[in-house]
Amino acid sequence: MSVFPAFKQIFSGLAARLRDAAREVRRTGSLAGAAMLAAVGLVLNQIVVPVSQFLEIGFAFLAAGACAFLYGPWVAGLMGIVTDIIGYFLRPNGGFFPGFTLNEFLLGFLYGCWLYKKPVSLWRTFCACLSAVLLINLLLTPLWMRLMYGNSFVLTSLRLVKNAVKLPLDTALLYCVLKTAEKYKKKM
Repeated sequence: MSVFPAFKQIFSGLAARLRDAAREVRRTGSLAGAAMLAAVGLVLNQIVVPVSQFLEIGFAFLAAGACAFLYGPWVAGLMGIVTDIIGYFLRPNGGFFPGFTLNEFLLGFLYGCWLYKKPVSLWRTFCACLSAVLLINLLLTPLWMRLMYGNSFVLTSLRLVKNAVKLPLDTALLYCVLKTAEKYKKKM
């Protein structure tokens, strides 16, 4: 059994879903829902578990995942930009750097590409979390830290361990949140 048909099935209709998601940006209900989820994300951003001076575990990704599932990648990405900028003023952690704002946009966008207008499944949720870990947590964040603080790629081993431990936990938490959002969406 080849892996490529599975990926073809996962990404089938992505262009159409991206077009549909672009229309969500103009819907008042989508923007109001995203604003409420942004507020939830800002509250969750205040709840962090410090691992070291440079690493912490947070839960704000849950709001981004729910927004991506309900309203698509564009709205979730825009919500990420807003929550990153407002979140910086609520809980500054180092200097402001636009690379981290890009990370938040990409988080919502990636989640939206995997989750928007698709049934919730553990496999799809895992793939969404894994793509965020690989692109954002293991590639872009160390790059931004290197640009800001110097030789931060030394933290890669600690970052790998943190993400290896956190990936199944994030997947399970996001899956539970998405199942709840799916029930809510069916009622509406």
